[in-house]
Amino acid sequence: MNMKSWGVEIINPVAFKIGPWPVYWYGIIIATAVVVGLIVAKKIGRNFKLWGTLFEDFLLWILPAALIGARLWYVLFNLDYYLANPDKIIAVWEGGLAIHGGIFAAVIVALIWTRVKKIDFFLFADIVSPALALGQAIGRWANYVNQEAYGTPTDLPWAMFIAGEYRHPTFLYESIWNILIFGLLYYYIGKKPIPGRVFAIYLTGYSVGRFFIEGLRTDSLMLGPLRVAQIVSLILIGVGIALFILVKKRRKDDNR
Repeated sequence: MNMKSWGVEIINPVAFKIGPWPVYWYGIIIATAVVVGLIVAKKIGRNFKLWGTLFEDFLLWILPAALIGARLWYVLFNLDYYLANPDKIIAVWEGGLAIHGGIFAAVIVALIWTRVKKIDFFLFADIVSPALALGQAIGRWANYVNQEAYGTPTDLPWAMFIAGEYRHPTFLYESIWNILIFGLLYYYIGKKPIPGRVFAIYLTGYSVGRFFIEGLRTDSLMLGPLRVAQIVSLILIGVGIALFILVKKRRKDDNR
């Protein structure tokens, strides 16, 4: 059997209906990613004496912020379309969530929330980073259901049939990359490194993979001739490397 046949079938984006209301696979997959991420964060948090409903409380703030940030980021870089179709702005079940917008919104909320709760932001970011990477790995399968986030035509045996051609399944590449990042972060945080370093590795590691995978995509958000995700990835690689170095200096200063 041709290995390519796995990508021929198009999944109905509606999983089932509750009365007249459709329940979309996109939402189910994203919800699964959130629940799995929460379980992982709570498990890691217990090793740092952060337990109870702390992560559920954080989720109540972070979920709407990340969703709004991810959608706004996508809308801003497709502004002409959404100005002409304003009713589509809230149609997130049709796809169109940009992870970078969600990450930026989540970091801003986390900075405020940890300050209010008197929790070390860097320690908290370290705990959440493996959960975020695993959540992203699961969430990318929502792109498959919506037949989006695909790449250029290819004759590789694992190509996905979409838009009339066999193409790079870039959603799958990123999902696999994120699983690898999750494994690295989960192992490293078990060593209880300097707070901030796990988060730094997440920023750098995810961004390296995203930079190269983005180069294969045909639906990238663009800023003139440049791919927005590649620009942001380069910036975050620099931020991650700098953070990894600087938190060591911060630890030395705290010990004086």
